[in-house]
Amino acid sequence: MLEAIAFWVENPGVGELRREPLQPPAESEVLVRTLYTGISRGTEVSVFSGHVPVSEYERMRAPFQQGDFPGPVKYGYLNVGLVEQGPGELAGQIVFTLFPHQSAFVVPASAVAPVPDGIPARRALLAGAVETAINVLWDAAPLVGDRVSVVGAGMIGCCVARLLQSIPGVDVTLIDVDPSRGETAGLLGAGFAEPAMAPPDRDIVINTSGSGAGLQLALETVVTDGEVIEASWYGDRPVTLALGADFHSRRLTIRASQVGAVAPRRRANRTTRERLSLALELLRDPTFDCLLTADSSWPDLPRVMASLADGSRNDLCHTIDWGQPA
Repeated sequence: MLEAIAFWVENPGVGELRREPLQPPAESEVLVRTLYTGISRGTEVSVFSGHVPVSEYERMRAPFQQGDFPGPVKYGYLNVGLVEQGPGELAGQIVFTLFPHQSAFVVPASAVAPVPDGIPARRALLAGAVETAINVLWDAAPLVGDRVSVVGAGMIGCCVARLLQSIPGVDVTLIDVDPSRGETAGLLGAGFAEPAMAPPDRDIVINTSGSGAGLQLALETVVTDGEVIEASWYGDRPVTLALGADFHSRRLTIRASQVGAVAPRRRANRTTRERLSLALELLRDPTFDCLLTADSSWPDLPRVMASLADGSRNDLCHTIDWGQPA
């Protein structure tokens, strides 16, 4: 009997590693040996901390989640591994899968996406973040020469900023309360500002900060008749906005963007599979490596998740190496 090690949230704020049996793969399935997993600091930390509202228990389920919120639950969706058994065209391939933190797993062959040659396995973990950034930009629809601010220089915000750089004439500013993010913004080719110095009259403002203050800043700095793209997920945290000032007189719009479905502007002619394939191809850009800011061996995963939740770590993308021994 095959066996795997998996990370579970036992109850809010408490995680542990479990040993689990694996069934051999059927003819249409693959056995994947995990190389790396990545921690989605926004959503996963909210799950770890027990901040999923009861109303969202079903909508927030990850594709291969086991258990239920608030716990015990096995949750995650950034996994890169090696296909050890499976159909001939996949055997031996490095693949990205929306699977939780687990040393090995069996899934339908259709659930894995081959990583293109030349893209390092650890960088490929960012496919989920880049896919989200693609969807955000399909919602935002920036034009040549636009002035765009991205509020929140986390993993998603940084990926959005990098993709914006490929549009001619676009002026991109990352805005964050952490001044150290300015160095990352420079590596991505974007400008940087702390909130007090955020540039005004932006054609589009995208909020990825996960904070009500970030959304308020977005409303204050977008042009009249402008649109703010809200790409944050707040879990069970309430958000208060000052809408009694010029929100109505300037006819501002807040549009939600979420990766669970293809953006309406592309839904008729793009599938989620095509969107993920595009994200993997865009990761040929080595600049994305600057977002991989920390790495730990899998036995440290419970401690790492707890430190991200309590704010003692501030990593953009913390990766977990499953190839290292205990």
